Amino acid sequence: MSSISIVGLGNMAQALAGRALAGGNTVEILGRDQAKAQEVAAALGGATVGTAGEIPAGDIVILAVPYAGAVAVVKEYGDALRGKTIVDVTNPVTPDLQGFVVPADSSGAQEIAEAAPDDAHVVKAFNTVFSHVVAAGSAEGRPVDVFIAGHDAQAKTRVSAFVESLGLRPWDTGDLFMARALENVGLLELGLMSHSVKHTDFSLNVTLLR
Repeated sequence: MSSISIVGLGNMAQALAGRALAGGNTVEILGRDQAKAQEVAAALGGATVGTAGEIPAGDIVILAVPYAGAVAVVKEYGDALRGKTIVDVTNPVTPDLQGFVVPADSSGAQEIAEAAPDDAHVVKAFNTVFSHVVAAGSAEGRPVDVFIAGHDAQAKTRVSAFVESLGLRPWDTGDLFMARALENVGLLELGLMSHSVKHTDFSLNVTLLR
């Protein structure tokens, strides 16, 4: 099992924390609002509360914050993230859901990697799954698929094992440059939500034909 620190107090942070605890992982909750962090940890049961900006206890640090604040959070932690596997769950989309707020030749995950210490390893994951789908863990009796991307093979192996501990199914899509493709998938899902599906009770999964 894994040692996890989750930066954030919102729906995705709570969904990941709940499944992580159920999967036997240790979980630390981190947020600027210490009272809210204590409240979230108490509601989850079994999670600890850390101090924002200090060295996270977990080997895996999940950035479960909006992209608008993600790079600033990484810079705030600075060297406290040295040697950590950083999981970026964000979708850096514009408010009108028509594009991205990052350069065309980059991705949110790559921008986060630029801000992180050199020996930290950023892995893109969970950005293509809505928080309540993560919390449910399965769809129509099959595990929910989680697509990941990153440069470091060991970091991806670590994150894949964590994903499996949640009862979900990891799919390695390649190096970190593939994060842009995954962020496009996130934007695609938001388009489906807005124009055809009209809700967020869905996920995109891989079906193997043989």
